[in-house]
Amino acid sequence: MAQIPYWHVDAFADRPFTGNQAAVMVLEEWLPDDVLVAIGEENNFAETAFVVRDEAGEADWELRWCTPTYEIALCGHATLASGHVLLSRDGGERVTFRTRKAGILEVRRADAAYEVGLPAILTEPKAYPEAVALLGAEPQEVWRNDTLYNIFLFENEAQVRALDPDLRALGEFGVEQFACTAPGDSTDIVSRVFVPGAGVDEDSVTGSAHAALTPFWANKLGRESFTAHQASQRGGTLTCMLDGDRVWLGGPCATVVEGVFKI
Repeated sequence: MAQIPYWHVDAFADRPFTGNQAAVMVLEEWLPDDVLVAIGEENNFAETAFVVRDEAGEADWELRWCTPTYEIALCGHATLASGHVLLSRDGGERVTFRTRKAGILEVRRADAAYEVGLPAILTEPKAYPEAVALLGAEPQEVWRNDTLYNIFLFENEAQVRALDPDLRALGEFGVEQFACTAPGDSTDIVSRVFVPGAGVDEDSVTGSAHAALTPFWANKLGRESFTAHQASQRGGTLTCMLDGDRVWLGGPCATVVEGVFKI
């Protein structure tokens, strides 16, 4: 029986029961792909992060993420959670991760919290009427890219909070993200993010979505740094900074469970 060190972390959270949940698991070597996905299903969080020492020496660790159904290319909150676990356990000011599709990622300490560096995801104005029809309200603008990221700009926070999209129908578009955003009341921006095609009807706090929202809003606001709140049921607040072709997303983490996963 294998025993894998396990942490359950609430990311972008200054206390338990808020932010976005992630499991972090430190492996001695990679398990078969189907086993990683099976562990993700067993944990039943939006993402489980797996780390293995990077023998290639390009980074400190290799990092992969699995939802309950498949392996994904990028996850911000589970990367922040992984950095929190490793920096808390091993010490240091920063830790780097080599990923299979997102390049080298970094988590660094920032005051009493952390910042995760992710590749900036660029979007451009592009109509998406078939998705807009399912949101339940008409956005002012729609921005998209050629992969999975869609941004719908609304006039104010109240409109974003009132959205009641047809999640089953949105899920038919596959694993695309639908980020609905507006100027915030108590933060610079607010958002809600729906990913029903990936089995996450509404995500709690989405790092990868803010990798797209950061360059979008930096352009709108005319400045590189701002605050953001994701208005999900659990909710979470983060800082966002555009730094060239990278974004830095900041926030605290709370470990709520530490133990051993047995297989």
